[in-house]
Amino acid sequence: MSTADAVEPATTTSAPAGTSDPAPPTRTVAERAAAPATLPAVTAGGLTWRGARREDAQAVLTILNELAAADNAPFRWSLPEIEERLAAPYRDLDRDFLLGSDDTGTLRAFADVHTPPADETVARAILQGGVHPDRRGEGIGRELLAWQIARGRQKLAASALADRQVPAWLAVYMEDDAPETLGHTFERAGFAARRYYSDLRRDLSEPIPPVSAPPSGGTLRLVRWTPELDEPTRLARNDAFRDHWGSQPQTRETWAEDRTAFMPAWTYVVVDDAPDVAALLASPDTDDETAAALRAGEPLVVAYQIASKYVEDFEVRGFTFGYSDNVGVRRAYRGRGLAPTVMAAGMRAMADDGMRYAVLDVDTENPSGAVGLYATLGYEKQGGSRMLAIDL
Repeated sequence: MSTADAVEPATTTSAPAGTSDPAPPTRTVAERAAAPATLPAVTAGGLTWRGARREDAQAVLTILNELAAADNAPFRWSLPEIEERLAAPYRDLDRDFLLGSDDTGTLRAFADVHTPPADETVARAILQGGVHPDRRGEGIGRELLAWQIARGRQKLAASALADRQVPAWLAVYMEDDAPETLGHTFERAGFAARRYYSDLRRDLSEPIPPVSAPPSGGTLRLVRWTPELDEPTRLARNDAFRDHWGSQPQTRETWAEDRTAFMPAWTYVVVDDAPDVAALLASPDTDDETAAALRAGEPLVVAYQIASKYVEDFEVRGFTFGYSDNVGVRRAYRGRGLAPTVMAAGMRAMADDGMRYAVLDVDTENPSGAVGLYATLGYEKQGGSRMLAIDL
């Protein structure tokens, strides 16, 4: 599945369009979450409900892809992605998942509530699920969403941020082309659009900008990703997205997730072989992990483009493509043309492997000028999606 992570919509929030940023909350997350002691029962449709098990991966994959098709999503899930989700050590399969089966044992409804474990400055509960198209119109979806909202409140109240006065919200994601009834269901439950994303693609048969050595007196080096550069790339990502509204850091554990479609051959980074360590250590923008890495003499990745190959999506979209999951440049290194450098290298590698297009998603309010950059590189909008949220 192509996850819209190029500019991290799943970790971004904002005030509603046309309004100023909300005032800092004056009550804790737990107080605002108002977690219910018990969860509402789902009785509509006469389904049998239970939590999830790791051996449910194939059944979950089937219903998620049926939901994706019914809701006009331009992606499909793969079995390794579902297996990874069900194996995550921080997910409570019994309490955070709800599976509804009919009399034949076939899965007809699915719900998942997820609180990212690395959140530091915003508490998020992300809701996913739905009802099989053959069983819609029976009231199952409304009751299932009510269960998710209640469980999301419980998880936020029990999270590591429960005692903090930070923003908190329940979030769902939907495609712009999804059925209107889906949006109406969310709106009736109190969700409102908070962020919009554009799905972009670039024809790789068109001339690709030449891949040249990055400028900076010879200290910067463009290289293909290697395992040794993975941790420096994580630190670069955390720095690059620190000034994006609501973006949360990636820990070693969360960074290692969502790699089932990862393509090292299409992933490029820029390394500074001779960084000004003293200046970086003196900068208030340098985080503690980067400072420790600098003192230890570890490689400093300053720009990157992480790419994946979502084969399951090719038939849905009608073309082959390489996907840029995440693109970023350290704040101290912006304005040097490094983003076009890593992207051009990635596009050329995708084209060499026979891909027809390069694809990515971008937050329409991205603060780093990414929208304009992608346009200059030949990317064009093909569709869009949005995040809807209940602000607590």
